[in-house]
Amino acid sequence: MTNEYRQESTARRWLARAAATGLALAAPALALAQDAPVPNKGDVAWLMVATLLVVLMTIPGLALFYGGLVRSKNMLSVLMQVMVGFSLIVVLWCIYGYSLAFTEGNAFIGGLGRLFLNGTLDASTGTFAMAATFSKGVVIPELLFVAFQATFAGITCCLIVGAFAERMKFSAVLIFMVIWFTISYLPMAHMVWFWMGPDAYTSAELVGELNSKAGLLWQWGALDYAGGNVVHINAGIAGLVGAYMVGKRVGYGREAMPPHNLVLTMVGASLLWVGWFGFNAGSALEAGNSAVLAFLNTLLATAAAVVAWTIAEWALKGHPSMLGAASGAVAGLVAITPAAGNVGMMGALVIGLAGGTICLWGVTGLKKLLKADDSLDVFGVHGIGGIVGALLTGVFNTQSLGGPGLVTDWVTASVGSNPIGTQVLIQAQAVLVTVVWSAVAAFIAFKAADLIVGLRVPEDVEREGLDTNEHNERAYTH
Repeated sequence: MTNEYRQESTARRWLARAAATGLALAAPALALAQDAPVPNKGDVAWLMVATLLVVLMTIPGLALFYGGLVRSKNMLSVLMQVMVGFSLIVVLWCIYGYSLAFTEGNAFIGGLGRLFLNGTLDASTGTFAMAATFSKGVVIPELLFVAFQATFAGITCCLIVGAFAERMKFSAVLIFMVIWFTISYLPMAHMVWFWMGPDAYTSAELVGELNSKAGLLWQWGALDYAGGNVVHINAGIAGLVGAYMVGKRVGYGREAMPPHNLVLTMVGASLLWVGWFGFNAGSALEAGNSAVLAFLNTLLATAAAVVAWTIAEWALKGHPSMLGAASGAVAGLVAITPAAGNVGMMGALVIGLAGGTICLWGVTGLKKLLKADDSLDVFGVHGIGGIVGALLTGVFNTQSLGGPGLVTDWVTASVGSNPIGTQVLIQAQAVLVTVVWSAVAAFIAFKAADLIVGLRVPEDVEREGLDTNEHNERAYTH
C-alpha cells in the first residue's frame, strides 16, 4: 500500500470535509503566498463534476423516484417539495449554513466567520480562499467545497419528504425544512465532519489542542465517509418522527395506494445510482486512490443490494418486483455511504448484501411493528440502511479484513487499525447521538410548523389530491 494511498484513503475516513474555515484553510489568507499550495486542475474538475452529479441525484433523480411512488394526483406536489426544498436549502447554506457547519466554534456547532460566504473571495484582487483536502499540501478552492457541501444539505432535507408524502401542506414542508436544517443538519455536519485540516498538524504538541477544536463525533473517532450519520440516519429518523406527527393518510390500511408509475421510479433510482458516484467518490475531495476505492465500492455494494433484495423478496413473496429492485438499489447506496472509502471491496460486498436484506425487513416487518405511515419508506431504507452501513464500517475498516484502516497520527500521516470491537462501539455511540439529536430536532421543527400554519391539508383536499389544490396543476392532462 503506497504512502499516498494510506494518507488519502484513511484521511478520508473522517470525511471531515475539511476544513472550510480560515483556521482550517491550507492557505489562511486570501492572497496566496508565492509558496502556497496551488489547486490541482484534475482535483478541481473532478469535484465540479461530482457536485453536478449530486444535483442530478436530487433533481430529477430523487424527485422522479418519489414521484413515481405516489398516486398520480400527488405527483407534482412531490416534485415541487423536492425542487423548491433543494433550492431553499442551497440559499440558506450560502447565507449561514456553511459557516455554522464548517467553521470553528465548539464541539456541536461552528461560528459565523463565513456568514454570507464572507472571506471566500476577495473581489478587489480576484483571489480565492483555499480549503484543505485530506492530504498535506493539497488544496481546492473553498467555494468549490461550499458548492459540493450545499448539494449534500439540499438532498438530505428532501429525503425526508417521502415520509409524509401526499398529506402535508407545502408551506409546512418549507417551514419544517428551514428549522430542521438549522437545528439538526448543521450541528450533525459539524459534529461529524469538522476538523482543523491535515496541514494544521505540524507537531505532536499541537495534536490535543487541534483535536479539541473539532466536532464532537470526529473527536470520538467516528467513521463517516459520505454521510451515513449526517445524511441518512439523520433524515430517516426525522422522517419517522414526521410520519407519527403528521398522521396516517386518509384510507391508509383500508384503501389500495400503489405507486402510479414504476417506470419513473426505476428512472429515478437509476439517476440516484449514477449521481451517487459523485456523492461518495467526490467526498474524497481529490481525484486519487481514495476516490477510486469509493467509486468501485459504490458500484459493487449497490449491485449486491439489488441482488439481495430481489432474491429475498422472491423467496418471501413468490415473485421479484421492479419496485423491490429499485428499492434495493437505494438501500445499497445508503448502506455503503459511510463506508465507501473506509472499507475494502469485499467489505463493500457484505455491506451491500446486508443492506439489501435488512432494509427489506425494515420496509415490511419493522414497518408493521412501528405502525407508522412512512409513505415512501424513508426510515426503513435511509434510517435502517444508514445504521447498518455505519456499524459495518466499524467492522470492515480494519486492515485485517481488507480495509484501508485509519490515520492514527496526523502529524506523520501514520496508518493503523482500531480493534473491531472498539471501532464498532464508537460507531454505535455516534449512531445513538444522531438518532436522539435528529428525533428531538424533528419534533421541534414539526411542532413549530404545526403551530404556524398547521401540518396537514384538509381531508377533502387530501382525497382530491395535492396537485390541483396546493399548486393548481396536474401532472397528466388525461
